Amino acid sequence: MNDAVPTPRAPRKPDLILLRDPAAAPPPLVDGFQRRITYLRLSVTDRCDLRCSYCMPERMTFLPKKDVLTLEELYDLATGFIARGVTKIRITGGEPLVRRDIIDLFTALGRRLGHDLAELTLTTNGTQLAGHAEVLAKAGVRRVNVSLDTLDRARFAALTRRDSLPQVLEGIAAAKAAGLKVKLNAVALKGVNEDELPDLIAWGHAQGHDVTLIEVMPLGDVEEERLDQYLPLDTVRARLAERWTLTESAYKTGGPARYVDIAETGGRLGFITPHTGNFCEGCNRLRVTATGQLYPCLGGGEQVDLRAALRSDDPKTNLAAALGEALRIKPEKHNFRMDTRGAAPALARHMSMTGG
Repeated sequence: MNDAVPTPRAPRKPDLILLRDPAAAPPPLVDGFQRRITYLRLSVTDRCDLRCSYCMPERMTFLPKKDVLTLEELYDLATGFIARGVTKIRITGGEPLVRRDIIDLFTALGRRLGHDLAELTLTTNGTQLAGHAEVLAKAGVRRVNVSLDTLDRARFAALTRRDSLPQVLEGIAAAKAAGLKVKLNAVALKGVNEDELPDLIAWGHAQGHDVTLIEVMPLGDVEEERLDQYLPLDTVRARLAERWTLTESAYKTGGPARYVDIAETGGRLGFITPHTGNFCEGCNRLRVTATGQLYPCLGGGEQVDLRAALRSDDPKTNLAAALGEALRIKPEKHNFRMDTRGAAPALARHMSMTGG
């Protein structure tokens, strides 16, 4: 089976066209708490060319390529979700841009924009962005999130275990030049980058980029004490408010961030607070891994195997049943805890597997 998505192409299996047939009018995705699902985070690989200390161990074991869905299968899944009312798709990883021919998937999905898909976007570490920014923009991507925890080269190398900050900054500049709206995501880490967060925010705003701070999440074994990494964002916000004027913003992107405007920098700052400010009441998303495992909640162990349904003799029926099961088991909220030293991670899987 080809890894690329042909243009145009006939469906690989006749039944799959029914997933995208408007006449079939499948019901929208609504979970047991009456939250409508309109946002899919689709991981295309668990592989990454960085080894961030809060995300994975240095000697990370990645999935065999044979276990990962082909681009064609990823496209079929994505369009199946679109048929059920998903209007925003974020391509994630791992690092999505390390996957060969990934632009083919962006191009194929980009043709749905302006029809039944409102937004196609990407989360990336930025190392490969310089070589892809223009083609991403051409495919219809308008916004990208770039993970950037520090502007200090030595600190970046220590944190990511790779000396790649120049490539990341080049990628951010290339994205801006290509007309992409860039949002910088920084994980706030106690004793690591907390002293630098104001400078990082000011730099991002000076470049015209929004910035979002994220509390560290206890997913996977990372060989470090999670509690030592944890920096509550209510503490960070209080410190920033002593320096700048923060005004609540009504701006929303469909994700969990809550935003403020900073008068002195003229920019927007987001906070993603899984610990200090649970945001689950408005959850509108599902996550699918590169192997086709659907996780209804980033912080939960519940999962549904979409790959098995997709490769079955009756994919239409089995995928519909799998999505129904995912909606049934989607929890009301996650139950992350960061108050016990030496505790095992909340979940064994790493963030790079689920896709953030």
